[in-house]
Formats: sequence, C-alpha cells, structure tokens
Amino acid sequence: MSQLTFQDLGKDRDFQEIWDLQEDLVKQRREGKIDDTILLLEHSPVYTIGRTRDQSSLRDTPHLPHPVVEINRGGQGTYHGPGQLVGYPILDLSEREKDLHVHLRNLEEALIRGLAKFGISAQRRESLTGVWVENRKIASLGVGVRSWVTLHGFALNVQAITMPPFQFITPCGIDGVSMTCAEDETQKTITVSGMKSVMETTLREVFES
Repeated sequence: MSQLTFQDLGKDRDFQEIWDLQEDLVKQRREGKIDDTILLLEHSPVYTIGRTRDQSSLRDTPHLPHPVVEINRGGQGTYHGPGQLVGYPILDLSEREKDLHVHLRNLEEALIRGLAKFGISAQRRESLTGVWVENRKIASLGVGVRSWVTLHGFALNVQAITMPPFQFITPCGIDGVSMTCAEDETQKTITVSGMKSVMETTLREVFES
C-alpha cells in the first residue's frame, strides 16, 4: 500500500485553482508518478454544489454573498471558506479497497478520531454521510473518482468564522440541518493549523494501517 504524502497549501486558496491541481494530481497518480497524496488547505469563500438538476439547496443563488461553483462530486450545496479545514485525498483505491463507501467511512473515521483529540464526541448518523456532534453537522464529505483514483474529500468546520455563510443555504440539501464547528463545541479557540496537525496524524492512522 502506498504511503501518504501531505501537501499543506495554506489559506485563501482559489477553488478553481485547487480543483485544477486535483485533476493534474489524479492524472499523475494514475500514471504512477506520485504516491497517494492528501492536500490540506483553507479556501477563499465559495459555495459548491455537485452536478445535479436539483440545486434548491442553494436557495436564492443570485443573492448569495459568495461565488458558486458546480463541481464533479456527489452531493448538494455546501460552503468553503476561512476557518474551515479542507482535505482532498488523491488515493489510488486499486491499491487499497475498490469501494467508495469504504473510502467515505475511512474519512469519517479519521475525522472522528481527530475531533476526539479536542474533546469533541463526534459520530456518524444513519444513512447520512458526514460527521456529526449529536444532531449538529461538523464535517461534510463529497468525493469523486477517476479510474479508481479519488479526488475531492472533506470540509471540517474548525472556527466560528466559518458559520455565518451557511445561513444562506440548505447545507447538503438536508432541511433543518444545524451546522456547528469545533470552536463552538469546545468554547475554546482552536487554530486551523492545530487541527491540520492532528488530522494529518489520524489520516495516517486510518489510511496507512
């Protein structure tokens, strides 16, 4: 099994730029030019949605406070921006387990373990992809695949600054969903860099085991 390489891409990263980078890395991974790689970063503010005719989760799109990008992942609308840790695993599942559901469960497991290190008791919810604290969603997942090489990944809400833009949409198309973040759950200041370090550890635990 390939060992993981991490790339810390910092903050304020343009969504389209990173999407293009993912596509390039997927090609390189398929050609065996790179190892399994996970990108960690914060995006500039943006709403994204999977390719679906039903875009009602974005509500009144022309009046959203940030741009909207339609992308090639599963799922309804969500928000990315400062204070949120985004992870994009570029993994060759043909060297692991050829099952996207297993891949999603592994990502959830890494997130649950990472949040536990901050004293946050997170879990899965039946039939709902993502990670939750009771009935509050703290991390969203959406993945794509090219010849069994994955792209896209997870968005973990770390700081309270990431909360207000969710009020303009129906996150992940789930009516009545309540979003939360690590700072709100702990009532403590948590840096994205601190969460990034912990998540690198738990992602290695799950994906290098």
